[in-house]
Amino acid sequence: MKHRSVVIGVSAIQQKGDFENLDEALLIMDQAVKEALSDSGNKSIKDHIDEIRIPKGFWRYRDPGKWIAKNNDFKNIPTTYVTKIGVLQQNLINEACQKIENGEINASIILGGEARYKQLRSVIEKKEYFETKLDENPDFYIKAKEDLYGDEELQELGAMAVGYYAAIETAIRKNDDENIEEHQNNIASMYEEFSKVASNNEDAWLDHPYSKKEILETSKKNKMLAYPYNKLHCTSWNVNQSAALVICSEELADKLEIDNKKRVYPISSSENNHMIAIQQRPKLYESLGMIYAAKSINGMMEQLDIRLDAYDLYSCFPAAVKMFSKSLELGSEIPKTITGSMPYAGGPLNSFVIHSTVKTGVSGMMTKQSFCVWGKEYKEHFIFDDVTERAKLDENPVPLSNITEGEGEIIGYTIIAESKHASKAVLYLDDEKKHRKVVSSFDKNFINLLMEEEWVGKKVKFKDGQATP
Repeated sequence: MKHRSVVIGVSAIQQKGDFENLDEALLIMDQAVKEALSDSGNKSIKDHIDEIRIPKGFWRYRDPGKWIAKNNDFKNIPTTYVTKIGVLQQNLINEACQKIENGEINASIILGGEARYKQLRSVIEKKEYFETKLDENPDFYIKAKEDLYGDEELQELGAMAVGYYAAIETAIRKNDDENIEEHQNNIASMYEEFSKVASNNEDAWLDHPYSKKEILETSKKNKMLAYPYNKLHCTSWNVNQSAALVICSEELADKLEIDNKKRVYPISSSENNHMIAIQQRPKLYESLGMIYAAKSINGMMEQLDIRLDAYDLYSCFPAAVKMFSKSLELGSEIPKTITGSMPYAGGPLNSFVIHSTVKTGVSGMMTKQSFCVWGKEYKEHFIFDDVTERAKLDENPVPLSNITEGEGEIIGYTIIAESKHASKAVLYLDDEKKHRKVVSSFDKNFINLLMEEEWVGKKVKFKDGQATP
């Protein structure tokens, strides 16, 4: 088939050690490209690369893609894309596949990487960290159209993802009708299994499993980051990791005599790009767009009579695994990861899906969702479905409350450390008009009660942003 898209080369790079033994993100990504090109079996594929797509990391480079192309003596300078948090990582793969199948390009590289571990070592070892200065802009710098956060939740929780997911987790707990102890045991058990998988993954950041007890109990090394999450429930982004995929047309793969054993085909993918800040989501524990995208991908598999052999769900925090699993209607007996999850395999915030895809095959605040199915044999055209417009029609943002004093029902909550000596409860509320509000409390007794018993569904009073039971 002339324009069928196919992955012909992959790589996953990981570095550990002292500061001097680690590279900056640019060099790790460059190494990933080199190894992915080599993995194809024919390095001359580099002379056919038309584009490089990279999700923005914690690094400051304007355009790593053109630097990497020049450093590897690409015959042509490819079109470069850098996409910010809020743009689906799977979207990079989907767009490349569609362009190949439409005959617009011959080949694409999808690439991501981070060097936060080297930055961490620089602090520990008191060494100065430098990044190569790249001031040239990419051809396309893509941002999400909507904001990731509401003003009130950003004020209370900041930009760190853990507090937002933790609040979603309590909403899921209530909806699942789990008591506090049962819920904590369940998420610890789930992540115990993930850590066992990671211990057998040579590309995983951690190389030993954690017991349920270690995950469950708080300690100096396993601090509570945002109730009910301890550190071992949470994505580990202080890693030196990178990953790359080389995708091209079947015609080009044949021309370059790429071994059939190297070829993996994207079978189908679905996307939801309808984005609502958590503060305004109708249900904290569910996303209609995610459900629509899941039904779409399941429908495709049923129509094609394809049975899936393995899943790797986005796993930054337990809430993400649960929501994706429910939307796909996966039973508890089905393994949810082959990487070992982001806490243990490593969690580069804006490029983990690339790492996951390299091992087999979602973004930022779970504001958008996607699914993709890969296979070795299916050679028909790539099927893509965007459910965004359906989701927009059916899932409307909840109006924000303009009431400064009143009563509200808790729909989700978390507890975070405001300082070394003070904790803060952050509560998502529906006010008397069912409009949405985010408030906080520093009351120690109330905070203790929030951890001892279920408060989702109960009412609290609030005044000027502060809540009282």
